[in-house]
Amino acid sequence: MILRCGIVGLPNVGKSTLFNALTQTASAQAANYPFCTIEPNIGRVNVPDDRLSKLAKIAGSAQIIANQIEFVDIAGLVRGASKGEGLGNQFLSHIREVDAIINVVRCFEDENITHVENNVDPIRDIELIQLELIFADLDSLEKRIPNLEKKLKTEKEIAIQIDMAKRVLEVLKNGHSARMTEIKNADEEKILKNLQLITFKPQMFVCNLKENELQGNKYSQMVEEFAKKNNFQVLNICAQIEAEVASLESLEEKTEFLKAVGLQETGLSQIIRQAFSLLELISFFTVGPKECHAWTVKKGSNAPKSAGVIHTDFEKGFIRAETIAYDDYISLNGEEGAKNAGKMRLEGKDYITQDGDVFHFRFNN
Repeated sequence: MILRCGIVGLPNVGKSTLFNALTQTASAQAANYPFCTIEPNIGRVNVPDDRLSKLAKIAGSAQIIANQIEFVDIAGLVRGASKGEGLGNQFLSHIREVDAIINVVRCFEDENITHVENNVDPIRDIELIQLELIFADLDSLEKRIPNLEKKLKTEKEIAIQIDMAKRVLEVLKNGHSARMTEIKNADEEKILKNLQLITFKPQMFVCNLKENELQGNKYSQMVEEFAKKNNFQVLNICAQIEAEVASLESLEEKTEFLKAVGLQETGLSQIIRQAFSLLELISFFTVGPKECHAWTVKKGSNAPKSAGVIHTDFEKGFIRAETIAYDDYISLNGEEGAKNAGKMRLEGKDYITQDGDVFHFRFNN
């Protein structure tokens, strides 16, 4: 299960610079003119997790395999993107394919970097993009509903999908995102997800600031107030700092640089943590002499579902899960210590996976 995050924003807000830093590559061309990025750049990075190295050291694992996250650098959206302006339709189709949206907002002034709207105004920029995404969803639903109604003649169960689509359509027409639609039960939520609407996707705002304003300025405060009212998450990042950190080779150099600029962790770590939170994801581990492996699963998943992340046969033939909590594994120096202390549990099909669980699955072939 690889989480895909799409990086969006107006042209020249620092999307590609941030993408390059996050993926520690220079694959996304960064330049001071609109539409520098046309085809989406894609990069995968390991999810930072200090627990892996500690588990591997105790188990003597030969290899560490981290969770991965995929970042997609999507070209800058502009006013009229939903009508095809600036290759907008193409860009919007790329956004439909991601799990979460990272909306980069310019929160700094620099006369040497042009702004497609001629001046810095983060709320206008946010609302412009939100409106284009709403227009794109409106267009999608208005085309889809007639097709669903045609199928209704032979497939009566489609009626609930049509009802849901029409309810969402009214929300969009009122200028609100699909995520503002009232959902009555889990079935309706599933139907809404299957409509693949952009504005139903989890979204966070990343304020791109200057190095000396990383603690916030008047622009980032405006974004924070907007986000609070609309139930979004916000991060303050300096894309330029992230780019400089990415250019350093050793972990020691990176740590020293972050310390020098008053940061405890990279923007990558912050963004990934927020993305996991947005999508309600957790990690569990399988540990042995060959490898220490992190796996991603949806919060609330039961043990068989978690086993299925590793292999579908594990879920089908699930018998039980030998389970050790991460803290117990570390404090008791591994599997044997946990067993001797009575901290290894045998969990059945109803067990809900907890973040940090160390599993050994038993299953029928």
